[in-house]
Amino acid sequence: MSTLSQNAPTSKARREETEDDVRAKRRKMEEEKQRESEQVEMKKLENLLFGSLYNPVSFGKREGDVEGSDLFRVDRSAARQTPDSEDDDEQDSDEERVIRKGEAAWEDEEEKEININIASVNRLRKLRKEEDEGLISGSEYIARLRAHHAKLNPGTDWARTDSQITDGDSSDDDGGEGGDDDDILRTNEDLVVKSGGSKLCSGLLEYSEHADANIADPSDAPINSVQFHQNAQLLLTAGNDRRLRFFQIDGKRNTKIQSIFLEDCPIHKAAFLPNGSQVIVSGRRKYFYSFDLENAKFDKIGPLVGREEKSLESFEVSQDSKTVAFMGNGGYILLVSTKTKELTGTLKMNGSVRSLAFSDDGKQLLSSGGDGQVYVWDLRTMKCLYKGVDEGSTCGTSLCSSPNGALFASGTDRGIVNIYKKAEFLGGKRKPIKTVDNLTSEIDFLKFNHDGQILAIISRMNKDSVKLVHVPSLTVFSNWPPPNKQMNYPRCLDFSPGSGFMAMGNASGKVLLYKLNHYMNA
Repeated sequence: MSTLSQNAPTSKARREETEDDVRAKRRKMEEEKQRESEQVEMKKLENLLFGSLYNPVSFGKREGDVEGSDLFRVDRSAARQTPDSEDDDEQDSDEERVIRKGEAAWEDEEEKEININIASVNRLRKLRKEEDEGLISGSEYIARLRAHHAKLNPGTDWARTDSQITDGDSSDDDGGEGGDDDDILRTNEDLVVKSGGSKLCSGLLEYSEHADANIADPSDAPINSVQFHQNAQLLLTAGNDRRLRFFQIDGKRNTKIQSIFLEDCPIHKAAFLPNGSQVIVSGRRKYFYSFDLENAKFDKIGPLVGREEKSLESFEVSQDSKTVAFMGNGGYILLVSTKTKELTGTLKMNGSVRSLAFSDDGKQLLSSGGDGQVYVWDLRTMKCLYKGVDEGSTCGTSLCSSPNGALFASGTDRGIVNIYKKAEFLGGKRKPIKTVDNLTSEIDFLKFNHDGQILAIISRMNKDSVKLVHVPSLTVFSNWPPPNKQMNYPRCLDFSPGSGFMAMGNASGKVLLYKLNHYMNA
């Protein structure tokens, strides 16, 4: 009796405790479910506001495979629609692609309405097709810019697709055994004179500035000629002040040796014979002078027998020191012997003659002028070997041949310089290997250095209009002219026999002197 009375309350208490635990677990489960539902709602709100943060979109899966944002839906109804004929659909799409191929995505209607005057801006004058051309339409202007860019930046074969390679390109590749082995972009071995010297690097020219070459006796008139003697120490200068001066160049004092005054002839050009024995001096006169360096004697020659030229101011001397070629009237070239000082023959161009250049052996002569063509003459037979149009030229104004005769450069009145391989030009290929258009005015002077690695270009029309071209890479030196140096109006330039020095005369009467650090010998 006593035992039953003691156990009864204990069992009842246990039952009450069990019921309390069940209720607590149910409340806990309900709270967890509520929290989960709240989290789901929060995620939905976040997805609506900020995109799919927790379930990023997986491209390539169908809608419904991934739970994500409802902001972006793909309408696949069009894809599910089957065309009546699959062949017809493919044919229509192919025709559409053919029609749209090459068409511009957008056109500016104003281009057809505006007119541009390409004659009023110096840098645009090279776009002219005729010398007196002025206004062109906007669409024509864009077409010419594109053509000019394509000419200056031709694509290489490896960068072009098969459809972009023209028949002319393929025929050039197939012709000849060498193929592209002689291409200027593949090798530069034939451009540099192999005289044992090191090759000049492109990009930046290493140089140092020295005292003016004529600092001992500067001129008060423009300098028209500067030239080094073959001994590399003697430099002549000449100009409109009628004085022919000689200086000994050392880069420091540059001592004056002699000054000669010509009373009746402002000097337009003066040049040593390559053998160093004489100096030929000319001006706007019917006659010219010859100065014998050994005997210090001046001889006045002319007028030439049988000729009526009023001016013999422009001439070139052959590399063998045997012939002087003067530019005459009406396209005539006058050949004079340096020994007898007599006229030995004449050559006749179709247009006026503006520039001359002898070959390296003195057996050939190049000329150009008003008809925009370059003539190659054989001085042994006195006949024209070949003549061809200088690309982009209406009037040739300057010529220069490389020391080894492999290249020649032609300057025009439009500020363009074309560099040709002579053998290819004689073979009928009139395409230049490089066109330099860094200057915008008439090219008055061209000069290769002794190993043919540098080509100097001068235009007398504008200040600081001088450029130096790295011939092996056919690129312009970016640090020339010097950015912090005023060169005034350059007029002439010459390299010393070893290219250690470079002298440049300008319109203010100074002869600027620079040391080219790459070359060890003057």
